[in-house]
Amino acid sequence: MNETIRHEVRKKCADLDIPLVGFAPAGRWDAPLFEPWIPEAFRPRSVFPETNTVIVIGLPVSLPVLESAPSIWYRELYRTVNALLDQAGYRIASALSAGGYPSVWIPRDGYGSISVLMEKPVAFFSHRHAAFLAGLGNFGVNNTLLTPEFGPRVRFASILTAAEIEPDPVLEKPLCIRCQRCVEACPVHALGGEDYPEGLTDKKTCATRSEALSKQFMAPCGICIKVCPVGEDRIRFLREDPEMYDERSTRFGQYHRAWKHIRSYGGG
Repeated sequence: MNETIRHEVRKKCADLDIPLVGFAPAGRWDAPLFEPWIPEAFRPRSVFPETNTVIVIGLPVSLPVLESAPSIWYRELYRTVNALLDQAGYRIASALSAGGYPSVWIPRDGYGSISVLMEKPVAFFSHRHAAFLAGLGNFGVNNTLLTPEFGPRVRFASILTAAEIEPDPVLEKPLCIRCQRCVEACPVHALGGEDYPEGLTDKKTCATRSEALSKQFMAPCGICIKVCPVGEDRIRFLREDPEMYDERSTRFGQYHRAWKHIRSYGGG
């Protein structure tokens, strides 16, 4: 295992202001950790046969901006984070390839548009499973990957590389507290409330809402990840009281007025 490459990748991520990076050996995809597991066609070596290690990078979406979702503000944050991830993934893969280790980057989204996702709601590679196997977090009731630092408020991209790099351990302690806030907050009832993978998101229903919001320039939805209480970012932004998302609450009226104001402009 190459500790020097691991150090260099971490340093490059620090230089690019990427707070989350994890490493997983390609062989982890061949050892099912729960059922149903990832089909062979979606595993790293099926996508890039030279793969020995998968590097997963993650950028958070800012909680105070996300709280305005669905809104033009969150839409632009989402697009910005996606662009930064893609650029960073490309740069890391290029640096590794130049150093003698063939590498490719997989963009944060593996579909062209929401309309495509409506017909085929699966990408050719799963970043959330890659992030899980790289030790960055584990799954919540809302089917997203929860991280200790940012809960589910993270976007991921992956780099498949021929380099053999010391892996990170899979995070075994569950982060989801099963509070069901995401289930209750979903405006289209796309979440069943069971633990992943027994309870899966109704992807068709979720995508239908996203398509409607996209036409209003206010996609993605973001509600299930903004109400999740997991994540150190809640402490950083003084958002530890989940009651603040209850529209009936009078203690947080100034926040609700701000969110309503933001949603009233730029889309719809």
